[in-house]
Amino acid sequence: MVGEQRTNDDFVIIGKNLKRMESISRPSLSYWKDAWRRLTKNKIAILSLVLIFIYILLAVFVPIFSKYGYADVDSGKMNQFLSTEHWFGTDSIGRDLWVRVWRGARVSLSIGFIAAILNAVLGAFVGGISGYYGGKIDMVIMRIIDVLYGIPALIVTILVMVVLGSGINSLIIAMVIVGWIGTARFVRGEVMRLKGQDFVAAAKILGVGNFRIIIKHVLPNIMGLIITNLMMAVPNAIFREAFLSYIGLGNCASGM
Repeated sequence: MVGEQRTNDDFVIIGKNLKRMESISRPSLSYWKDAWRRLTKNKIAILSLVLIFIYILLAVFVPIFSKYGYADVDSGKMNQFLSTEHWFGTDSIGRDLWVRVWRGARVSLSIGFIAAILNAVLGAFVGGISGYYGGKIDMVIMRIIDVLYGIPALIVTILVMVVLGSGINSLIIAMVIVGWIGTARFVRGEVMRLKGQDFVAAAKILGVGNFRIIIKHVLPNIMGLIITNLMMAVPNAIFREAFLSYIGLGNCASGM
């Protein structure tokens, strides 16, 4: 009723209703908090994370605390089978295979994660700039990507390794030169789809700069795809490092 006055009891009831509405409403979550909440509900994902964490711990600490060095040679214990002294046995010149396996795992994980992260960051940045601005910037970037995409990645990696020599730094540089292309292509497509959405238009109206829109509003909405691509890039980098080591261009264990 117009002009109707409310009593104290009415205000108490309204206050209780507001508190009840606030208590049942969903709390405000950031992107990373929401992602973590979803992850903790997936038991298989948590189990996988635990196994990966254990694998990383073994790769880091086994070579440190083992009484055998990865290069130690014992000619009296060549080609031994599994035992309590040598868990994986020894090779043809008496080196402990348990230590050597985890030493190699450390090198492979380092190269895989570093190369994949650099590829994801560079690809997301270039793809975001290309897809958001479009026009001549997009044309120039995409022509460069087309040229690099037409060259087999393995050939480029081998050529760079021949020029720079073997080693972790050379291998990572060789992988990053062409590894970011795939990420840049799909990020560009997603950014072109998202830049016409209402939340981007609202940010422009509020005077937010283009670079900040890309970093704060557009890229977080495709972060799931970027992380998925990143996790798939890690084993690819490890397989490529293993192949280069097989042909004699990836001998970098001594650098760890």
